Amino acid sequence: MEPSGKPGAGQEEVFGGGSSRLFTGRRPHFPSGSCEKGRAESAPTPLTSLHNVALSYLRPPESLGEDVVRRPLRDSPVWGCSGRDPPTTAAAGGQAPDLVLQATWSPGSGRLTYEPQVLCRFSPAQDNATSPVRCLLPSAPESLWVGGAQPGLWGTPPASWPGGRGVSEKGQDLPLNVSVSMAQGAQTCPFYPQLENLSSWIPENIKKKECMYFVESSQVSDAGKVVCECGYTREQHLEEATRPQAFQGEGWDPKKHVQEMPTDAFGDIIFTGLSQRVVKYARVSQDTHPRVLYHLLTRHWGLDAPNLLISVTGGAKNFHMKPRLRSVFRRGLATVAQTTGAWIISGGSHTGVMKQVGEAVRDFSLGSSDHERDVVAVGIATWGAIHNRGSLVQPAGSFPAKYVLDEEGQGVLTCLDSNHSHFLLVDDGTHGRYEAEIPLRTKLEKFIAEQTKEKGGMAIKIPLVCVVLEGGPGTLNTIYNAIAHGTPCLIMEGSGRVADVIAQVSSLPVSDITISLIQKKLGVFFQGTFEAFTESRIVEWTKKIQDIVRRRQLLTVFREGRDGQHHMDVAILQALLKASRDHDPFGHRNWDHQLKLAVAWNRVDIARSEIFSDERPWKPADLHPVMAAALISNKPEFVKLFLENGVQLKEFVTWDALLYLYENLAPSCLFHCKLQKVLAEEPKRLASMPTVPRLQMHHVAQVLRQLLGDFTQPLYPQPRHNGHPHLWLPVSAIKRNVQGMSLQSLYKRSPEHATFTMDPVRDLLIWAVVQNRRELAEIIWAQGQDCIAAALACSKILKELSKEEEDTDSSEEMLALAEGFELRAIGVFTECYRKGEERAQKLLIRVSEAWGKTTCLQLALEAKDMKFVSHGGVQTYLTKVWWGQLSVDSGWWRVLLCVLAVPLLFTSFISFRERRLQAVSCPGRLRAFFTAPVVVFHVNVLAYFVFLWLFAYVLIVDFQPTPSWCECTVHFWLFSLVCEEMRQLLFCDPHGCGLRKVVALYFSDFWNKLDVGAILLFLAGLTCRLLPATLYPGRVILSLGFIMFCLRLMHIFTVSKTLGPKIIIVKRMMKDVFFFLFLLVVWVVSFGVAEQAILIHNESRPDWVFRGVLYHSYLALFGQLPAYIDGVNFNPDQCSPNGTDPYKPKCPETDMTQLTPAFPNWLTVILLCLYLLFTNILLLNLLIAMFNYTFQQVQEHTDQIWKFQRHDLIEEYHGRPPAPPPLIILSHLQLLVKRLVLKVPAKRHRQLKNKLEKNEEAALLSWEMFLKENYLQNQQYQLKQRSNQKIPEISDRVDAVLDPLDPAQVQRLASLEEQVARMADALRWVVQALRDGGFGVEANLPALASRAAPQEPGQEQGCRRKEGDADAALHVNARHLLYLDTPVTRFPVPNEKVPWETEFPIYDPPFYTAERKDASITDPAGLNPESLSGISFNAADGLVNRRSHHGPYVVRAGLPLNPRGRTGLRGRGSLCFFGPNHALHALITRWRRNQDGAVCRRGIKKMLEVLVVGLSGSELWALPGGSREAGEALPRRLKALMQEEFWPSLENLLKQGTEVHRGYVDDPRNTDNAWVETVAISVHFQDQNDVELRRLSSHMQAREPEVSVQWQVVDGALPLYASHGAILHKAASLLGAHY
Repeated sequence: MEPSGKPGAGQEEVFGGGSSRLFTGRRPHFPSGSCEKGRAESAPTPLTSLHNVALSYLRPPESLGEDVVRRPLRDSPVWGCSGRDPPTTAAAGGQAPDLVLQATWSPGSGRLTYEPQVLCRFSPAQDNATSPVRCLLPSAPESLWVGGAQPGLWGTPPASWPGGRGVSEKGQDLPLNVSVSMAQGAQTCPFYPQLENLSSWIPENIKKKECMYFVESSQVSDAGKVVCECGYTREQHLEEATRPQAFQGEGWDPKKHVQEMPTDAFGDIIFTGLSQRVVKYARVSQDTHPRVLYHLLTRHWGLDAPNLLISVTGGAKNFHMKPRLRSVFRRGLATVAQTTGAWIISGGSHTGVMKQVGEAVRDFSLGSSDHERDVVAVGIATWGAIHNRGSLVQPAGSFPAKYVLDEEGQGVLTCLDSNHSHFLLVDDGTHGRYEAEIPLRTKLEKFIAEQTKEKGGMAIKIPLVCVVLEGGPGTLNTIYNAIAHGTPCLIMEGSGRVADVIAQVSSLPVSDITISLIQKKLGVFFQGTFEAFTESRIVEWTKKIQDIVRRRQLLTVFREGRDGQHHMDVAILQALLKASRDHDPFGHRNWDHQLKLAVAWNRVDIARSEIFSDERPWKPADLHPVMAAALISNKPEFVKLFLENGVQLKEFVTWDALLYLYENLAPSCLFHCKLQKVLAEEPKRLASMPTVPRLQMHHVAQVLRQLLGDFTQPLYPQPRHNGHPHLWLPVSAIKRNVQGMSLQSLYKRSPEHATFTMDPVRDLLIWAVVQNRRELAEIIWAQGQDCIAAALACSKILKELSKEEEDTDSSEEMLALAEGFELRAIGVFTECYRKGEERAQKLLIRVSEAWGKTTCLQLALEAKDMKFVSHGGVQTYLTKVWWGQLSVDSGWWRVLLCVLAVPLLFTSFISFRERRLQAVSCPGRLRAFFTAPVVVFHVNVLAYFVFLWLFAYVLIVDFQPTPSWCECTVHFWLFSLVCEEMRQLLFCDPHGCGLRKVVALYFSDFWNKLDVGAILLFLAGLTCRLLPATLYPGRVILSLGFIMFCLRLMHIFTVSKTLGPKIIIVKRMMKDVFFFLFLLVVWVVSFGVAEQAILIHNESRPDWVFRGVLYHSYLALFGQLPAYIDGVNFNPDQCSPNGTDPYKPKCPETDMTQLTPAFPNWLTVILLCLYLLFTNILLLNLLIAMFNYTFQQVQEHTDQIWKFQRHDLIEEYHGRPPAPPPLIILSHLQLLVKRLVLKVPAKRHRQLKNKLEKNEEAALLSWEMFLKENYLQNQQYQLKQRSNQKIPEISDRVDAVLDPLDPAQVQRLASLEEQVARMADALRWVVQALRDGGFGVEANLPALASRAAPQEPGQEQGCRRKEGDADAALHVNARHLLYLDTPVTRFPVPNEKVPWETEFPIYDPPFYTAERKDASITDPAGLNPESLSGISFNAADGLVNRRSHHGPYVVRAGLPLNPRGRTGLRGRGSLCFFGPNHALHALITRWRRNQDGAVCRRGIKKMLEVLVVGLSGSELWALPGGSREAGEALPRRLKALMQEEFWPSLENLLKQGTEVHRGYVDDPRNTDNAWVETVAISVHFQDQNDVELRRLSSHMQAREPEVSVQWQVVDGALPLYASHGAILHKAASLLGAHY
C-alpha cells in the first residue's frame, strides 16, 4: 500500500529515500532461574514519565550515501506496555528531548554506531501531547513509541533491518547498537514484541513462481497429457494462463511468462511412517533476495547464526562408498557441525550426497545424548523436481503438513530427505527440471558468509567451506566457482568420479596436468559415461582442473588413513585455516583471524595443532581479546591454552576488563539478577551522574558481601567522588563496535591508563564461580596464590547461591562444585600440614587481605565445610587453642585437681608448652593456667553446677516470703550471668557489623536463645516472687526457669567426644518431633471433637472441654481409655448429669431413666479403633523411623559434626573472662570503667586471627603455592592411574605407533621400498648372470632409482614460487574463463595449448571488444578489415606506440597475436588498443622501521614498505601507475594520486630510479590480440628523513573516494594485482630485502 499525503499515523516518513516493509521481533525467552522469570505472563506497567524522545544523526562520508532510513509504525499496534494504540496526536511545542541518540561513523571499521548522549531525563507528564517518535533498539531489535496523551511503549522494526541493522540508500549495512537506560521516576516497562503471524509475513515477503502462458510442448506427462513448455499440464495452470488472448502468438519465455505471486507452501513437515520430528519448510521464488531467506531462517525459524557454513555438494544420484569412508564422512560431518555450531547446506533430496548428509544427521541424533545443540541441516531443493509436493501446498500454511517419502513411485522426480531440519524449496515456475536452486543457493551461501557474528565480545565473519563427494560436471563447476571466489574446498578421495579425478592430480605440478592425463583419469572414473565426453569438453575439464589445483591453499584432499588423516571434522577445519592462513586483505599473516575461528568453533585441538606452532610466536598481549571472548563464551580449554602460551592474568585483568566481564554476565545467571536488584536501589546516582555507567565494581562487592557474609570486608572499594579512570569507564561504549575492536581497545590503552586489580586471579575466579562454571573456575583457581582461602570462599559463595537458585539441577551443580572446592582446600592443606605443621596452622588464621580480611578458618566455618574443619591439622590447632599454654598431654582430671588445689600448679603435676613456664617457680604459671580456655571452661562448669545446686536448694528447701541469703546469692549469681550475656551482645563485635547485625548473629545461636529464655523466666518469676500476692506463681515460674537452666547443661557437654554427638542427635530429633506433632494434632483433634460431640451434649465448661477433646485423646495413645466409651462400665455416680459439679465430668447421652447410655457405642468403638490404629501404629512407627534415619545420618558423620561444632565452644571460652560467675562481675566492672570512665578505646573481641608481616606473608603464600602444585600433580597422576583413564591413553599410544610421524616419513619409506625392490632385481640379475657363466647384458641391468629427497612442509612456499614462475610464461591471469567484469566466457586453454606453435584444432575463441566512452583515442571495436587496415603494427602509429618490448610480434588476418600465446578470447577486450598497451608503474619503497627508528629485519634481511593503491570492494593491491596516454610522461592514474605541484618532482624521481621490469604483464584484460606491457621503475628512499619522501607523503592524495593509498609491508603474501607481485619481488631482490 503506497503512502499518500504527509507522513502521519500509519504512513512512512523517509529520510534519505528508500522504502521497506515492516516486521516484528520475537518475544524474548527467559531461561529457568532467570530473574525475569514470570514477567512475560504478568501485566506490564505503563511508562508514564518519558514522553519526548529524539534521534540526531551525524552524516557519514559522502561515499556512503544518504542518511539512515527512519520510519514510524503501522496502524496496528504491537503488544506493549499499555496495550493501547500508539499515540498519534500532533506535536505541540519544541520541548527539549528526554533522550538523544547520536549516530557516529567510524571510517576504520566501516560501521555506524549509535550512542546515548543524554540518558533518560524524565520530566513530569504534561497536559499537552507530543507526537510519537521512534527509537531503534539493537537487541531485539525493537522500537520505542513514546508520547501522546496516553504514553505507552510499542515497537516494530522494519524488515530491511534484520538483526538491528539499518540500510542506507546505497544498500550498505549500518549495524546499530544502542543502550537506553531509565532514570528515577520512571516505572520499569519490559518490552515484549509480539511474534508476528508467520502466515501473514511469509506471503508478504516470500513469493512463488507461476507460468502465466500455456504453450504446448512436444513432450507429454507421465499420464499421457499435453504439457506446457514449463512442464506443467493445462490443469495445473491458472485459468488466465490458458486463455489464448493473453500472449497470443508469442514463444514461451520464462523471463516474461513466469511471474511471482505470494507463496502457498510453508509451515511444518511431518514425514509419515518415520520419526515425528517437525521440519520447517517454505516454497520460495528463484529471485528471492538472500537477506529475506536469512531473516526467515534466523528470526522466524529461530536458528542461531552459524559459526561455520558447510556446503556439501557432489553426486545427485545414489553412488557407492566404502563402508569405512562412509562412516568417516558421516561421523566427521556431524561432529564438526555439532561442535562448532555450523549449518550444513545441501540439496535436501533423499538421494546421492544429500542422502549421505541426512544419514549423518540421523546417526548423530540417535547416538548423541546432547540435545542442547541439534545439527542444523538446511536442504535447498528445486520445487518442481519434488515428488508428492502437492501435500505441502496450503495457502494459509501447513502446521503440520504430512509428507509421504515414496521412493518407488517418484519416477524422474525425487523425494525430500526426512533427516534435514529445514527446507527451502526453490521455484522457477517449471516442473521436472533440476538445478534451479543452484543460483539462489550460491547467493544465499555468499550472503551468509558476508555476515558478521558477534559472540562473547568477539566478532568474526562466518566462514564457508565446500565439501565434495563424488559428482559430475555440475560438481566440477561448483568447485571451480568456489575456488575462484576464495572458498576453500575439501575433496573426499575415494568417493568417486570428479572427487577422485581432482584428488589424483592435486599433488602434481600444474604443468603435469595435461589433456591426456585428464582423459586417462576420466576413462578410469567415468567408465559408464566416458564416451559422452567430447574433445572440447575434455579440454574444458583440463583447464578447470588446472585452475583448481593452481590455488592449492584453497584445495584440501581428505585421504582417509593416509597422511595422518583420520577424522574428517579435523580436515574440514584445517582446510578453512589453511585458506585463511594464506593472507588477509592487508597482506599480513592472518593468525588472529584463525584463532578467532578456532575459538568460535570451540576446537582447541585445532588451535593446538594448527595455530600455536613455532611458526607464529604469540605475544601475550595479542591473546588478551580472544582470552576475554573465551571467558565470556565459557570455553575453558581455550583459557587453559592461552595460559599455557604466556597470558598473565595480572596483565589481563584490568578494572576495565573486569567491569566488561561483569557486564556480559548471562541474563539467566542468578548473580546477574542480584546485581540488577542492587542497581535498582540506586536510581538517584544514575539521575545525578548520567555519564557514569550503571554497573560499577562496588556493586559487585555489595552482592559478594551478601554471599560471603558480614564478617568480610568489601572486596572492591567505593568510588571516590572525583571518580577514578578505571571505575568510570562507559562500558556501553566498549560493546558498540560490531567488528570486535571493543576487546582489543581494552588492552591497547597506554600504561598510565591501564589500572590493575589487587588480585586478578581472585577477581577472575569469583567471576567464574558466580556463574557456576566448574572447569573455568578450577583452571583459574590453579593459577593463584592464597589457594586455600580462595577454595573455601568459593565454597561459601556457591552454597549461598544454591539456596536461592530455583533450578534444581543448577542448585545441585553448585553444591557439587562447592564440595569440589572444599576437597581442593583439604588437599592443599594436607600437603602443607605434612611439610610443616606450624606453617600450616599459620595459614589457618592468617588474615587474608584479598578475601575481605578474614581467615581460612573463619571461611570454612561460615561455609559449614565440616570436612575441612574436621581435618586433623585444623583439630590439632583447635586443641592447642583449647589448652592455651598448657601442654595438650595434660589430662582433664589434672586440670580439675589444680583448680581445686591451686598449689599443685607450682609442682611438676601439670606441664606447660612454653619453655619459660616450665620452671616450677615461675609466677606466670598461675596466669597462664587460669586463662587457658580449658581451665576457664572447667571452672565455669563447676560454678554452674554450684549455681544449679543453690537454685534447687532455694526452690525446694529455702523458699521464704522474705528472700534468704541463699536466694540472694542466686539472684546475684543470675545478675552476673545477665552481665555476661550483655557483654557478649554489646561488646563482642569482631567484624564491625553494627548493633543490629550483632543482635541477629547473637540470636542465631540456639544456646543463646535458651539463655535468654531462661533469664526472662527467672526475671518474671522473681518479679512475681517479690509481690506477696503472687508468691506461689513466682515459685512456679522459677521452677520452669530451673528446667531451662538445666537444659543449658547440654551445651556444656558438647565438648565431650562421647556426649557431644548424642546431643546433636537429640537436637536433630527435636525437629522430627515437631513435624510428628503436626500430624498427631490432626488426628487427636479430629478424634477428640468427634468423641466429645457424640458422648456429651452441650458441655460449656472450658476445662472439661479441653480434657474431653485433647487430654483424653492424647492419653488414649498410652492406653488410658475412657471407661464409658463403650457404655459397659457406665456409672452415673461418677459423672454430673447437668454438668454442675466442677469435679466431675458431664454424663454422656442417656435414656430417660439416666441409667443406660443412649449414644451409639458401636460407633465410638470403631472410631477409637481407627484412631489407635493410625496413631499408635502408623504415626508412632513413622516417628521411630524418622528418629532412626536421623540417628543413622548423624552417626555416619558424628566425628565431623562434633569436631565442627566444637569450635564454637572453644572460641567462646577463648574470649571469655577467666573468672566464673558470680566473680565474673569484677571483669565486667573493669570493662565498664575502661570504657566509660577512662575512655579507653574499644578493643575487638579476641579472635583466632593473625596478621603477618608482608615479607613473612609473601614467603608463606609462595610455600603454599608450591605445595599446591604438588597437590595438582598428584591429582593428575591419580587420574591417569584409574582404569577408565588408562584405556584412552593406551589407545592414543597405539595410534601414535601406527600413524606415521609426518608426510615426509611416508615419502622416505616409499623411496626406501622402491630402492629395495630395485636392488632385489639387480641381485637377481647378477645371480642369473653368474649362473649362465657370463656377465650379462648391460642393457638388461635394472636402473637404480635416484633417492628423491622428500619435500619438507617448509618448502611449500618455494614450490608455489616455482609454479608461479612457470605460470608467468603461460599468462595464467589472462586465461581466466570469465573475462574481467563482463559475462563473456573465454574458450578454455590448458597450459599445454597456450603456445601458438602447439596445434589446437578445436580452438574457437569468442570475439569481444568493449565499447569505450573515449572512442576517439581507442581502436575500432569491430572486425571490419577496412577499419583495421589503417593500423600500423610493430611501429609507431602516430602518437600510439605499437612496438613491443619483446620485439616484433606476429600479425595474422590483420590482427596481432599475443606473444605469450593463446588467451581464449579474440578482440581487444576492455583495453584501448590492439597489440601492446604500454603502461608505467612506480615501485616507491622505504625501509620499515620500528618506534626507535631502527630498520626492521626478517631473519638477516631488511624489511621494505611499498606504496600501493587499493580499490574499494577488492582485496588486491596494485602498484601506482597505469596506461600511458599519448604524449604524456606520467599515467593519468598516477597523477590522480598526487597533487599537481608534485608531478614534476615525481617525474624526476622516476627518471633517477632503477628500471626493474620492462615487458609483458599477465593482466586479466589481455586477449589474443591485445595485451599490456609495462615499465616498472623502482624509487627507494634510504633515509626516513629524506626531503623528497616527506614531500611525497605530504602531496599524496587520492582524488577518487573509492581509491586508497597506503604503505604496506613487502611480503610474499601481499595480495597484488596481476604480475605486480613478480615485479615487486625483483625490486626486493635488487635491494637485498626480505620478500
